[in-house]
Amino acid sequence: MQKPVALDCLQLPKELRLMLACLNRHDDEGVPAHDKKWIADMNWDRFLQLARHHRVYPVLYSRLMRIEQHGIPPQVIRALKQEYWHNTFRMLQLSAEMDRVNSELSEQNIPTLHMKGPVLAVELYGDVSLRTSGDLDVLVPIHRLVAAEGTLRKLGYVKDEYIQSVMNDWKWRHHHTTFYHPDKEIKVELHWRLSPGPGKEPTFHELWERSRISHHTGNPIHYLGTEDLLLFLAAHGARHGWSRLHWLGDIDRIARQSLDWNRLSLLLSKYRCAHLLGQAFVLASDLLSTPLNPQMKRLTFGCRPAKLAQDALFYLRQMVNLHTKLLPADVALYHKRHLFSLMSAQQKMLFIISFLHPYPKDIEILYLPKMLHFLYFPLRPFLWAWRKMSKYA
Repeated sequence: MQKPVALDCLQLPKELRLMLACLNRHDDEGVPAHDKKWIADMNWDRFLQLARHHRVYPVLYSRLMRIEQHGIPPQVIRALKQEYWHNTFRMLQLSAEMDRVNSELSEQNIPTLHMKGPVLAVELYGDVSLRTSGDLDVLVPIHRLVAAEGTLRKLGYVKDEYIQSVMNDWKWRHHHTTFYHPDKEIKVELHWRLSPGPGKEPTFHELWERSRISHHTGNPIHYLGTEDLLLFLAAHGARHGWSRLHWLGDIDRIARQSLDWNRLSLLLSKYRCAHLLGQAFVLASDLLSTPLNPQMKRLTFGCRPAKLAQDALFYLRQMVNLHTKLLPADVALYHKRHLFSLMSAQQKMLFIISFLHPYPKDIEILYLPKMLHFLYFPLRPFLWAWRKMSKYA
């Protein structure tokens, strides 16, 4: 039988390798005792920095409390404990706000699917305190988007008007808009797509028909079905280079659940994303010792899943934060190429064709009245060339 290719993890920082060893202990045997000199030379500030960056400190602290802590200084445990309790209070606050937002949208007859946040923490970890969430992600039908935005504004949220659009390209170039509550310091990402386009994905109606209901907050909250959630998490993690380990932790958790492989196989074939799930399983298996059943292993076979997984180690080695406003030039170029390598052949074709559609930057170079915007299509190659020449000049 064909075997999946093992990743080359030797270049990962020793602090990250120790953290992975801690996260891998799903029993009570304790962290494997390492060479004393290796532990003595550990940069514990770096260890904590990595735990915060990868947002795994809740699970890490919970795991260390149950196992033997070979050589880990007490001050490190105390720092993790502080982060753990801070996250617990934050997740309780997000849970309350999730219930409030969901109730208000329901009263306006706006169907809502929750994609991550506290509902995902309970679903995958069984405890809201064991996963971090920076915001609330909700998916609504695109024809109800304006009504949903109005509801959030009534709740005190302010829209971040960062999206520039020409000829309604926001509908497929982007996938969410952001709202922020200045008093509660809570961010809500209002989605109309699972991922940015161009590309084919399930309709809201299809996702709704397969959705599940959580009663975590007492009121019914709809969230993605198991197979849809797995594919969404795999695509989301891949798009971000798996630069945070807690996304991979989600894959580890959901891989241990019961999956409908008939449904999953149909979705993988329809949306041509088997390589993304294969990448996720290679990474989860090698880094987090996720057990893979025969169906999962088959997705890891071949060169492409292994290469994509190996390429993702770039983000782990350098502790890349893709949310940094100005990425280093080498990281930005690597990420641009990696995103293209993740696309299916159909997505690559659509992506290349999408360059023919006008961009907001074209309006900055040559302003035309809205009734003449159709002229941007034939002018697009010339405007692109002008912008490139101006940049190099």
